[in-house]
Amino acid sequence: MKIVALAGGIGGARFLRGLRAAAPEAEITVIGNTGDDISLFGLRVCPDLDTVMYTLGGGINEEQGWGRAAETFAVKEELAAYGVGPSWFGLGDRDFATHIVRTQMLAAGYPLSAVTEALCDRWRPGVRLIPMTDDQVETHVVVDDPERGRHAVHFQEWWVRMRASAPAVSIAPVGADEAKPAPGVVAAIEEADVVLFPPSNPVVSIGTILAIPGIRDAVAAKTVVGVSPIIGGAPVRGMADACLTAIGVETSAQAVAEHYGLGLLDGWLVDDADADVRVEGIEVRARPLLMSDADATSAIAQAALDLAVELKRVEDA
Repeated sequence: MKIVALAGGIGGARFLRGLRAAAPEAEITVIGNTGDDISLFGLRVCPDLDTVMYTLGGGINEEQGWGRAAETFAVKEELAAYGVGPSWFGLGDRDFATHIVRTQMLAAGYPLSAVTEALCDRWRPGVRLIPMTDDQVETHVVVDDPERGRHAVHFQEWWVRMRASAPAVSIAPVGADEAKPAPGVVAAIEEADVVLFPPSNPVVSIGTILAIPGIRDAVAAKTVVGVSPIIGGAPVRGMADACLTAIGVETSAQAVAEHYGLGLLDGWLVDDADADVRVEGIEVRARPLLMSDADATSAIAQAALDLAVELKRVEDA
């Protein structure tokens, strides 16, 4: 079986680990969000790609869900001693090595997809990880600040430094309109038996991937099942509610399904707390969705895959 998953962030990475355990014989292609990418200290940092790579490769800091395990911060401390910022984005020493290699390869002319493949040669994540595009796309947020007024900041600054405390007026993946899917992205979707949306942020993770011309249309032609990142009217983790508010979408499992839309979603997994959710034309199933441990996560992934296979059989009949 060939499975494509669109993913970004901690929830997506952990779901993928469960999916890999649930379908060990499947050929899994992960299309990773690069809208969170940022240049820091002269280095290109790809947080979502690295979170997937480290999580599936066994190098993630399990407690925080991002960054490297057994990390040290000597370089960060030395940069601070020189007064060099930003201080709000904490890169560890081991993590720095990844960004140095990536930046050197990009400077040598390799596209991000080739660089990601080379980095994965070390980590062996057990999936094929492809960035959504080789072109530069950065998510920016327009905020209303009492001191500076209305202005735009990089998503990472809003998310990490500001903790999404300043209300977002709008969120935009800058450069997405002109970007092209990375080599292999559309082909992987077209060849997939099913497409899965993990419980990643629907606005700045999966939404950003779908903003790349050609990806949404390719996905819409397939059997698609999503897993709700909202349980009982609140995000499972993170601040997805702030992102949803910025685009005028209610923070609920039903509203997120409707945001994706009937033309995209065929099935939608919600938590038992949202068992009353009904979306016309979309098959909604309720089950526990907290990824509390490896077994629970694998069971969630299996349920999403089972629903996708069931719906595909109906569509093919």
